[in-house]
Amino acid sequence: MADTYRMTPIRRLVNGAFKLLVGGGLGPADSRILVVAGRRTGREYRAPVNLVLRDGQRYLVLPYGERGWTKNARAAGRVALRRGDTVETVALHEVDGAEATPVLRQYVRENPITRPFFAESPESAFAAEASRHPVFRPS
Repeated sequence: MADTYRMTPIRRLVNGAFKLLVGGGLGPADSRILVVAGRRTGREYRAPVNLVLRDGQRYLVLPYGERGWTKNARAAGRVALRRGDTVETVALHEVDGAEATPVLRQYVRENPITRPFFAESPESAFAAEASRHPVFRPS
C-alpha cells in the first residue's frame, strides 16, 4: 500500500529550501515553482514541482495526490511556472489515465524519492494510480 503524504516540519523546511534554489535559477533543470492564485482568497500560493518531458511534451505530476494548488489551478485554469527570473504563464489540461500512465511511470523513475507514495504494482494496476495522482499538460 502506498504511503500518505503529510506536511511535516522537515518537509516544510525542505520545500522552502527547494523554492529558494529554484527561485534563484538553481537546482534540477526540470524544477519550477508553480504559482497560482487561491480560488477563494486570491492569495498567491507557490509550490515546488518537477516537470516530466515525454515525447516533446511537458507534464506536471502530483506525486502526493491532490493538493490545495490542484484545486486552485483547476479553478483558475492557468498557473505560472517560475525558474529564476523566467516566468511562464500556462493553461493546464488534465490528462486521462491512458495518457497519464506512462508519464507517472517515468516520473517515479526520475524522482525516486516519491516512490513510497505510489503503490508498487504490475502494469495493469499502475494505471489505477492515475486517479490518485492527477497529471496535467501545460500549454
